[in-house]
Amino acid sequence: MKNETATFNTLKEKAEYLDKEDTLSHFRSQFIFPQHNGKNALYFTGNSLGLQPVTTKQYIEQELEDWAKYGVEGHFYARRPWFAYHEFLTEKMANIVGALPEEVVMMNQLTSNLHFLMVSFYKPIGKKRKILIEYPAFPSDIYAVQSQIKFHGGNPISDLIMVKSEREDFVIEEEKLIEQIEKNKDELALVLLGGVNYLSGQVFDIAKITQTAHHFNIMCGWDLAHAAGNIELHLHEWEVDFAAWCTYKYLNSGPGSVGGAFIHQKHLKNIDLPLFAGWWGTDKKERFKMKPEFEPMHTAERWQVSNAPVLSMAACLASLEVFNKAGMPDLIEKSKKLTSFLEETILHLNHLYGKEIFRIITPNQRGAQLSIVCLLPNPKNFYQQLIKNGIITDWREPNVIRFAPVPLYNSFEDIYLAGEKMNAILSELVF
Repeated sequence: MKNETATFNTLKEKAEYLDKEDTLSHFRSQFIFPQHNGKNALYFTGNSLGLQPVTTKQYIEQELEDWAKYGVEGHFYARRPWFAYHEFLTEKMANIVGALPEEVVMMNQLTSNLHFLMVSFYKPIGKKRKILIEYPAFPSDIYAVQSQIKFHGGNPISDLIMVKSEREDFVIEEEKLIEQIEKNKDELALVLLGGVNYLSGQVFDIAKITQTAHHFNIMCGWDLAHAAGNIELHLHEWEVDFAAWCTYKYLNSGPGSVGGAFIHQKHLKNIDLPLFAGWWGTDKKERFKMKPEFEPMHTAERWQVSNAPVLSMAACLASLEVFNKAGMPDLIEKSKKLTSFLEETILHLNHLYGKEIFRIITPNQRGAQLSIVCLLPNPKNFYQQLIKNGIITDWREPNVIRFAPVPLYNSFEDIYLAGEKMNAILSELVF
């Protein structure tokens, strides 16, 4: 993307100009869009489920063909041998999250991985028993930490600190998070936050918060469900203790696809860390000797308990290949421009009607998402009208519509057309 400025008479002209200057526009053709009245739907839900890459079917069919051809021998003779299939994903995923390959493993799914990692990194001792999270956090995270506290004999009412937003836009001041960490430093065993808040789209300062937790000898982990493939990450450099993420949102790996996990290099040699062991975490050179003793690997692979879900990983690999070609720096640059143009379009609609119909609650610290409060008398009806008109977003109670313009496959024209259709809908609802 070029850093040129120009004068635009209309949003349409601006969209056309930005699309013309978009060096990533050719990736759009590598994804399959849902159809609406014979045309591509205007798809803005990559923060919930990314679009299917064109190559996904080919990658999965290759494994089905090798399964038919080789049977069990496909573990060693398939074109991509299944025995170590997860290794085909490792380096590409490490590049996306800013990690060393040895710190990343693709396994299980998001909440499962959070549980496995908390076995190692949530170690309540004495009065240091509490976990700090943000609120609203994604409910699955809340359930996970509540159950971990109970598992260790604690009480979620007293041992779970939820730092709540007191603002209408759900944004949590980072100073408040830092203050709560400092205030509870003698009782906190773990800080576990979402890198990007699922509701507001707020991006937290992962480096600063992690550093603060470590200053008080507190473990710090991150749920990167809405961050991986969306924002700039440097997990190794920031010395994050652990992190987990899904791959079906911005990473386009299909519904319920394989998750990812990160464990910082500084923890990998510590074989005394508690963990729930399985045979795929034992030394791969010794694995088929079927020894009764667990011999831990000195990489993030130690946290694996089972062999690779190959068909799920094949879909993930298809998407990671696209990311590898596009590169995160260019994707982030385009993401900022897309989201800014979406913001301009939303504010333009308010201007047209002379009042605040939509309130953007996502702060400037954001990725490819704008959460918008709809102030119409029946906001859910407006959301349903969006769907009927081929604008696919998602809804969060009581009145939040989340738009996620994804740089790999969304165009600036998509946003302009969405604005035009939204205007048509409003013209019938407002007057």
